[in-house]
Amino acid sequence: MTSTQPATPTLHILNKPPGHPRFESCLQAIQDGDQLVLTENAVLALADRSVTLPAACKAMKADVDARALNEQTRTGTIDYAELVRLTAKHSRTISW
Repeated sequence: MTSTQPATPTLHILNKPPGHPRFESCLQAIQDGDQLVLTENAVLALADRSVTLPAACKAMKADVDARALNEQTRTGTIDYAELVRLTAKHSRTISW
């Protein structure tokens, strides 16, 4: 009898904008229980309604503010302290 262990939740940190191959690869790799954090130009996805973001998605507030996307934020924002907490919480992190 083999037992299947649930996949370890992964923290995905994405800095590429929509349209970049790694942006799409990241979204396709996300599994149930994973967390996505948008950083740098990846926050531009917040203004693109054609991009479907996972429910467990946060964006770096500093990057949202730097790109004047405050009005278009459709996900929660986090600061660097929260990013550190998320990194510590997840045993696996992938930067895209």
